[in-house]
This record gives sequence, C-alpha cells and structure tokens, in this order.
Amino acid sequence: MRRFQIEKRAKLAREIFGRHQPGFEPLHEVGGADPLRNLRSRNAARRFKRAIPSRKIERHNNAAEIEDQSFSHKAHCTVATREPRLRTQYHVDMAHEFTTSYLADSLSIFHMYKRLADKAMAQLTDDQLYLQLDPESNSIAVIVKHMAGNMRSRWTDFLTSDGEKPQRNRDSEFVDPPPTRVELLKVWEDGWALVFAALEPLSDADLVRTVTIRGEAHSVMQALNRQIAHYAYHVGQIVMLAKAHSHQQWQALTVARNRSGDFNQRVAAGEASQR
Repeated sequence: MRRFQIEKRAKLAREIFGRHQPGFEPLHEVGGADPLRNLRSRNAARRFKRAIPSRKIERHNNAAEIEDQSFSHKAHCTVATREPRLRTQYHVDMAHEFTTSYLADSLSIFHMYKRLADKAMAQLTDDQLYLQLDPESNSIAVIVKHMAGNMRSRWTDFLTSDGEKPQRNRDSEFVDPPPTRVELLKVWEDGWALVFAALEPLSDADLVRTVTIRGEAHSVMQALNRQIAHYAYHVGQIVMLAKAHSHQQWQALTVARNRSGDFNQRVAAGEASQR
C-alpha cells in the first residue's frame, strides 16, 4: 500500500513538473535509474509526500497556479507547449536528493541559487530593487540585468558558439536596468530559462566536450563550474542588499539566527532539507 501511494504521487509529480524537478526526472535520464529509486529513505518519502499533497490546479491559457494545501504560499508555474513534452518553469522548494550525476547536481544548485534570489527580491518593494548603497555600488536591478545578459551570452547555442557573443555589450549591463519590476523579472526569468534549456538535454557524457568562452577552451564541466561560481557570487550580493534594505522585516532564507539546533533536528526528522 505504501509503495502504491508513492507511485501515485510520483506519477502526479511527473505530470505537473515534467523534467524540471531537480534530482527526480533528471536523475532518471542521465543515470538510467527508475525515478522512484530517488525516494531512497523514509525521510525522502516523507518530504516527497509533503511536497505533493492534495493540490488545486487552475489553468488560465498558458499559466497554472498551484495552491499547495501544505504550504502558506502559492507556487506560480508557467507552462509552455513544446513537443514532445511540456516545459515547466516552477518556483517551489525542492529537497536535496542524493546523486552521483555531476550534471543533475549542477542543475539542482542552479535552481537553489535562483530560489534564494527570488525569495530575497520578493521581500522588497519596487523602489528597493533600484536602491544603491553608494554611487559606486550596483543596485539589485543592475545585478539582475548583468546576470541576464551573461546568461543570454553564455547559454545561447551553448555547445556550438563562443560563450561571449559578438552582439553582447557587457558594459551596458551595468546602467539603465529595466524600469519596472515586471520588466526586470521578465529578463531575469528569460535568462534562467536559457540556462535550463541548455543544460537539461545534456548527459554526464557531455561534460568532456569542449566549449569556448572569449576564445578560451573549456570543458563543459569547467564552463558549468565557472557559471555556478559566477551566479552564486551575484546571488550573494542580491541577498546581502535585500537584507540591508529590509532591516527588521527580513525573513531568513536559510537557517535562521540561533536556530541551527532546531534546523538540524528537522533535517534529521525529514521535515527540512539542506538544499
């Protein structure tokens, strides 16, 4: 009976999230294992059960709003038809999953850093996204514009063209960010969509292939490392600035201050994840 319930929830997850759930479908594709084997422990099963409870799904044209009864927030999913499968961009918390696939883990890390920035920016007013600490510093909006420009250049035709595109004007990325929150978040989402679209079709066998950035040869693995480090650097800046702007209203994104012991207990009980 327990396995039947897990299989039922796994089927629902595949229908809703497609390949985009880190550590779930990607593991199946690059590692060849049954996705259900990713639920390797009771703790993992408990986390998965909480992640896929009874859901109410409302679709409006190409958008789906998923209201998860086990969380106080809503996850907004944009679903665009692409044969032979649906491409889903989602914003939900995913638990850490064991994997020996470098590519699957890299995708999970990219998703993790995107979520951190999403949650940090969500705590700010529109005006705060454009605040500078001093004339020489960048606002969050400028950092977002720069990251999006980098993503367009690096991940468009990732395997077949140089990562520094001739049409890129890097210096322009540090001035005149999109003037509204809606426009700013659109370039942000478009940039990340290119990251995931470039990486999801790959397998670990592609890690030894050669790509170039400014004419310098990189293995795919080196290019991944380079971009993970770059995005982590800028996401850290976004989080730091968001916390500075929020003052006492800031809500911790990871382990809250003086709550490490409680967090460790929740991880051990399968009630929280380290990623």
